[in-house]
Amino acid sequence: MRFSRPHITNQLARCKNANSNLSSWGHKPKRLIQAAFLIVSLMSTLQNIQGQVTSEKSVQTYFEEARTLKNQNKLDLALVSVSKAAELAEKNDDIKSLIDSYHKFALLYLKLDKEDSALLYKDRANVLLKGVEYPYGHAIFKYIDAIILFNNGKNFQALLMFNEAKQLNNNRNFFNNILLVEGDIYANLEKYDAATKNYNSLIINTDIYEKAYLATRAHLGLARVSFDAEKFEDSSINAEKALLLAKENDFFNEILESNNQLTKTYEKMGRFNLSLAHNKNLLQIRDSLFNIEKVKTEAKTADKIRFDFMGDEIKRQEQKIEDLTESENRSEVAVILTSAFLIIISLLAVSLYRNNQIKLKTNDLLQTKNSELHVARDEAVNAMKAKTNFLSTVSHELRTPLYAVTGLTHLLLEENPSENQKEHLKALKFSGDYLLNFINDILQINKIDADKLEAMNIDFNLKKTLQEVVDSLKQSAKKNNVEIILDYDEEIPSHLMSDPIKLSQIFMNLVGNALKFTKNGKVTISAKLMKKIEEDVTIYFEVADTGIGISKEKQESIFEGFEQGSIQINREYGGTGLGLTIVKSLLGLFDSNIQLESEIGKGSSFFFELAIKSKDDLIDDIPFEITEEDFNFEGLHLMIVEDNKINQVITKKMLSKKEMTSDIANNGLEAVELAHNNVYDAILMDIHMPGISGVEATIQIREFDTKTPIIALTAISLDDSLESFYTAGCNAVVTKPFKPEVFYKTIGENVFSKKIKNTAS
Repeated sequence: MRFSRPHITNQLARCKNANSNLSSWGHKPKRLIQAAFLIVSLMSTLQNIQGQVTSEKSVQTYFEEARTLKNQNKLDLALVSVSKAAELAEKNDDIKSLIDSYHKFALLYLKLDKEDSALLYKDRANVLLKGVEYPYGHAIFKYIDAIILFNNGKNFQALLMFNEAKQLNNNRNFFNNILLVEGDIYANLEKYDAATKNYNSLIINTDIYEKAYLATRAHLGLARVSFDAEKFEDSSINAEKALLLAKENDFFNEILESNNQLTKTYEKMGRFNLSLAHNKNLLQIRDSLFNIEKVKTEAKTADKIRFDFMGDEIKRQEQKIEDLTESENRSEVAVILTSAFLIIISLLAVSLYRNNQIKLKTNDLLQTKNSELHVARDEAVNAMKAKTNFLSTVSHELRTPLYAVTGLTHLLLEENPSENQKEHLKALKFSGDYLLNFINDILQINKIDADKLEAMNIDFNLKKTLQEVVDSLKQSAKKNNVEIILDYDEEIPSHLMSDPIKLSQIFMNLVGNALKFTKNGKVTISAKLMKKIEEDVTIYFEVADTGIGISKEKQESIFEGFEQGSIQINREYGGTGLGLTIVKSLLGLFDSNIQLESEIGKGSSFFFELAIKSKDDLIDDIPFEITEEDFNFEGLHLMIVEDNKINQVITKKMLSKKEMTSDIANNGLEAVELAHNNVYDAILMDIHMPGISGVEATIQIREFDTKTPIIALTAISLDDSLESFYTAGCNAVVTKPFKPEVFYKTIGENVFSKKIKNTAS
């Protein structure tokens, strides 16, 4: 509230009159009271001198200015316009316009992420609403409540509040803004049809105030919905339209959002030049001096207007107190207390102002540091992505020539080479196997780093899983004269729910590691039931060896990538040092930590606990198992789907060795055509091929053939998922390059198990 100079003169006159009326109260009280009134009068005079003459603009004109500035994200200027509107409304005793001003303040502070300030103005508006009949004001009040609920993640409560708001008013602009936020809520809830309906209705809106702004936001909403639905072409079209509208109307925030959306969308579409161009636009805008100064100005303006509002509240209280002091029934004590109260309030106001200045400086510093942290984080994320993609590509591409090396080595070993040749071929086979293990470790670490791994939850038998690990490593144990002992607690339920594949990987790494560093000793695998409460089971696992042990100083870093006990150990025993890193990361998927106890020369012990669900109500079934000796491959006719000529030759020869015939499809389309026109005992499907992929070809074949076994032979990459292969219709997956015994066993199990099922039916 502002005062004119005549008002100041009247204030001084009142002080003189009060001084004369108190002459009978005594000398000392009189001086104290005079001092108090003088302080009050001087404070009031100093504050009133700051008053400015309100312009002749109407309240609605200021509101329209504020709306335009808000949509252009010039929030500091929008706050100033609303402040002028509030000043004019108060001067004219226009309660409804004052309520609207407080509501607009609240909405602007919400855009600035200052919910506490928004609540201050909302509560002030609520006080005024109680004394006036104003349906539009009540509707906006509920609208603000709904926005706050939405910002705090309470989507369904926000929708209910929006419905209540719509019952109170039918203003078209008000309805359109509700439609926009409801569309955002539906998108958050993945109700994409409802969200699309809202956004489409706003693209062709006839709003007289915010037609362009609403259409821009609607296009952005459709772009996000299409992106989530992986309709990247539609997403790019809508984002480009949003960017065009935003540039035409100087919608600063929407220009940022459009560039960000187009960066992500074009990257998904493989249009990297366009993605990079929009990303550069985004970084230039974010890092521009204009944007940095804009953030600072907004913060200062927002805090100043709130501080002024609180100052005006203090003035109102001062006026009320002053009016009370003028009454004939005032007493000396009341005047003294009032004066003291005003002095305290004044001191608090000064303190608040100083604290506010300190806060503004601190906020500026924090914003600068925060921007620096964002840049550093983005650079780190991009570097990690580049490293992950590079290693994934390298490890994947190495598999193709490695398949030729291991395959040809196997074929040559079976063609009766001389003893000298056999020795060289065995060395070549060992090198190929070593390189394959190294590539597999790198791919596994990459998948973990890129969050591409998730633990499954399926029924399995733990004892069988551990026994398979023991059986597969017996040959390695025999070379070092090591005994593998499985110490299994029979109290453990036979049916557990977890991920047997990843548990196998954990124990293969732990036991394989123990065997590598143990000679003429033993490795013990222990599984003990710790507790069982209904279906919740906790099991203790331990892998202990009598090997060389690990020094105390190396135990702290042994689980880090590429770490082994020492350079000498690495040269003597070989290996990448990734095994324990993989174990630690895989156990992290189960919310478990691995621990270590070791002593040089006496061995090591790795142990951990797992919380697993059991299924006591399941009955053990006796599976029908076919041993490798039972397979008679003679006469089987298979299709090989492979685009690499060398791989075609090797796979065909491996089948011929077992007296199987085969047809070759060079790509997915040929595979679908051959499968449609011929009958095969099995199909060997490569996944990564030009044209349609092996997954897409499998899906098409399954539309007319649901019985023929399809075995995926693939060099799995970072983005591949075994679950997606099985979902498409594959019966089994063999990773290239593969061991011949695994290759033949997988064909036999799938072909002959299918024939047994068909015979039984």
